[in-house]
Amino acid sequence: MPETPEKPDSVPTAWREWQDAPWGRLRYAVAEANLVRDLDTPGDGRPSRVLDLAGGDGGDAVRLAARGHHVTIVDHAPAMLAAATERASAVGLAELITCVRADVTALPAGLGEGGFDAVLCHNLLPYMDDVPGTLATALAPLKPGGLLSVMAINRHSAALNTAVREMDPAAALAALDTDRARTRMFDSALTLHTAEEIIPVLHGLGCQNVRHYGIRSFCDYITDDALKHDPAFYADLERLELATTARPPYMHTARLFQLTARKAGTGTGTETGRRDG
Repeated sequence: MPETPEKPDSVPTAWREWQDAPWGRLRYAVAEANLVRDLDTPGDGRPSRVLDLAGGDGGDAVRLAARGHHVTIVDHAPAMLAAATERASAVGLAELITCVRADVTALPAGLGEGGFDAVLCHNLLPYMDDVPGTLATALAPLKPGGLLSVMAINRHSAALNTAVREMDPAAALAALDTDRARTRMFDSALTLHTAEEIIPVLHGLGCQNVRHYGIRSFCDYITDDALKHDPAFYADLERLELATTARPPYMHTARLFQLTARKAGTGTGTETGRRDG
């Protein structure tokens, strides 16, 4: 099954189909569940202001807006932003979603000044050469104590995925010693990371209360993709994925990792209870 692709200058049918497929639905459902533990209880009863970097056509944004949060999507692809606007309007959420065309590494004035309660950095790191710099840019728009969510393809899953789905042990062996990959949908180069590599970077940037989640801990290793479209099977699979998103050892071999962290400052609490995987 294809991974989340690089955002193109158009919105291909294959990308929409990926989002609607069981693996796409699980990606968004589990990420949402991990986010709302913090976003739905900001402490003062008000909706959160969320900045979605490289948010594309609003897959994450619409889900959060449906919970009452105000979301600003920043993306470089006008077709993706147009699709996000259309998507928000179709479900009556246009007033809660703002789309901004910009380079996520050079945010327009007013977006990078520490006014957001949360920043999403989902599936951006695989396309960036400077990981610490990208994460520092993502932290800048956050208020002290604000929530950062980082998601990327998990390099630990590459060999396992290749062996199980492609039944190619030689290719799986080669995958153990590389951090390079390509998306199948757009044939774009990727750099793969692990949560264990990114967590120290977040700590080095002053982040606290880092939590490690896995997304699609089981789905990608079940080879019967047709069965995943069965509503009853999918419902059971989603419950399993939600139950194991923060449960060792499953998040270490999940297809995607998600890290949430608090920006240093008021409201970050202490390091006690941190789940760094």
